[in-house]
Amino acid sequence: MKSENINAEIITIGDEILIGQIVDTNSAWMAQQLNLIGINVHQITSVSDNKQHIIVALDLAYSRADLILVTGGLGPTKDDLTKQTVEEYFGSRMIRNEQVLEHIRNLLEPRGIKMNELNVGQADLPDNCQVLRNSYGTASGMWFEKNHKIYVFMPGVPYEMKVIVSEELIPKLKQHFNTPSIVHKTLMLQGIAESMLAQIIEPWENQLPSVIKLAYLPSPGVIRLRLTAKGDSTDILTNLIEKEGEKVKPLIKNWYYGDDESIEVTLTKLLKANNKTVATAESCTGGKIASIITSIPGSSDYYKGSIVAYANEIKERFVGVSTDDLANYGAVSQPVVEAMAKNMITLFDVDYSIATSGIAGPYGGTTEKPVGTVWVAVASRQRVISKKFSLGDNNRERNIQRSCLNALNELRKLILQELVKNE
Repeated sequence: MKSENINAEIITIGDEILIGQIVDTNSAWMAQQLNLIGINVHQITSVSDNKQHIIVALDLAYSRADLILVTGGLGPTKDDLTKQTVEEYFGSRMIRNEQVLEHIRNLLEPRGIKMNELNVGQADLPDNCQVLRNSYGTASGMWFEKNHKIYVFMPGVPYEMKVIVSEELIPKLKQHFNTPSIVHKTLMLQGIAESMLAQIIEPWENQLPSVIKLAYLPSPGVIRLRLTAKGDSTDILTNLIEKEGEKVKPLIKNWYYGDDESIEVTLTKLLKANNKTVATAESCTGGKIASIITSIPGSSDYYKGSIVAYANEIKERFVGVSTDDLANYGAVSQPVVEAMAKNMITLFDVDYSIATSGIAGPYGGTTEKPVGTVWVAVASRQRVISKKFSLGDNNRERNIQRSCLNALNELRKLILQELVKNE
């Protein structure tokens, strides 16, 4: 059976979004989930908590989309107008859903919350909708069908919306629509500019099959190279996209580190697989590398700890950097960062270490060492490798982020080199 091309529109309701009080993360997440089942997101719209504004948005969405997903405005308070708007828009009559009422009671009573009129009112739902269960909250999802178009209303609280989408909506959409298969493959690269990458892979990109689309997704320090194939057969698409991924890898081998995973996850796998440990000594990154590493569950298996040696006296007293090196070369220098990395091996009794020292900015740069100058060193029990990065950016946050990613990647490369050497 030929698949259908389904266009969706996402509407978020809430003054708090329009005034910038909160960021609309719901739309991005829903778009990802829809894309995974072959549904195109045609437009994303944000509207205020105003009945007429919501109705206009619904009418416009009807004219251009097959599926309209709406989040927000389903709370129990007077400023939440979505249910009233729905009642008018679909000619509904509100009836009490006893199953939903019991669910609300079971949610609130164990938390010591006494049911009041507002809580009970959450169980009053349109008589012409299909109820989508919200296992995490009191606001149910609502599914309407109107002239072959699907409207779905969900709460704006992210974790409540996500559970409705995952447990109720996605299975229902798969049954309702015959959508095409979509296969993604994302190659992760670190340490190359987008423009340079585009030049290097241009010959390969030009010969890609028409069913495969390529997207460059850059962020500070990392580029995601995403291949997307769309068609009727998942197996055929998967085979095709895997072959193209293997074709391009020789061209990007100097920067490629893995498929669709962060550098810290890749590094974690290397350390755990080889039963190795690591510690960090950080100056300009201020403990950010330690934070990134320990964000991975189970990091205590391989991560021993860190010294955030921001001041020179801390570098001397706790990391063992010599006074002469600091005086002769400065804190942002190869001798200092190498000493930090080497000394951490002994101090923490680890297999590997990372050290950073640099000028994150936006102040503190000189002609010889402008803002964005960062030295990174990684060490094993056998050797130390250091590299100077000239990030050329006055943005402190980006400089710190790039420094962390560069440091993690340098350690990844060192571990791989030693594994090859020891084979």
